[in-house]
Amino acid sequence: MQRFFQHITHDGYSAWLFILPALILISLFALPLLALSLRAINADFFDYAFSEQALNALRLSLITSSVTVGITVFFGTPLAYILARWKFPSKSYLELLVDLPIVLPPSVAGIALLIAFGRQGLFGPILNALGIHLPFTTPAVVMAQIFVAAPLYVRAARIGFAEIDIQLEESARVEGANQWQLFSEVMFPLAGRALVNGAILTWARALGEFGATILFAGNLEGVTQTMPMAIYLGFERSLGVAIVLSVVLIGISVVLLGVIRKLERQDH
Repeated sequence: MQRFFQHITHDGYSAWLFILPALILISLFALPLLALSLRAINADFFDYAFSEQALNALRLSLITSSVTVGITVFFGTPLAYILARWKFPSKSYLELLVDLPIVLPPSVAGIALLIAFGRQGLFGPILNALGIHLPFTTPAVVMAQIFVAAPLYVRAARIGFAEIDIQLEESARVEGANQWQLFSEVMFPLAGRALVNGAILTWARALGEFGATILFAGNLEGVTQTMPMAIYLGFERSLGVAIVLSVVLIGISVVLLGVIRKLERQDH
């Protein structure tokens, strides 16, 4: 903070050419969050927080987002390793495919999942024959979360693996390490923090997923109604629940981002 004021004192009016635009944008971020937090502070806060609807939504969000992270780490880590360390034709197209859900509108993701796995979708008849019905079920929530959140983990893990010195890989191969030994004993431990960061980002994104979920999984209390769904429904039925769950999501996000920042500082 002292260094900040030294910059202002030293540079005079020119410093405010940077400070004023920064303050305006920061205000745009901070003021709505502050207003929401202040609105949540009232005598009914805990009544709404411990209501059946809020607890069901919180429980389902925590369960589905945790399952999403587990599945993503299991399948996404090998994919990230391949993209980071292997060379093969059309690799850039595969990277594009993996990154695409990050920039797609969530509504597009929801429609795509419904067209693919809905009862009348492309693979619907096959799933129906097997007795599997995905839309408007809890597994549909997990699928929607994976679609929109897993690319964040793959991207973070890929960067972590790519930053490992190639000489370490060559040294391990000279010592006779096979592909699995190279991954498990060298690459995985060295990329550990990047993998943890990616998992935290994935969990946070899955926890806040709305657009794809409401189109593919619906908004059924206790089945598919996660916290974002309950917030959306709260505008019509119970604004207090919506406000309380919004504050809870903000609090969880702050904690998760704080953990990531702490890990990043330890790297430096």
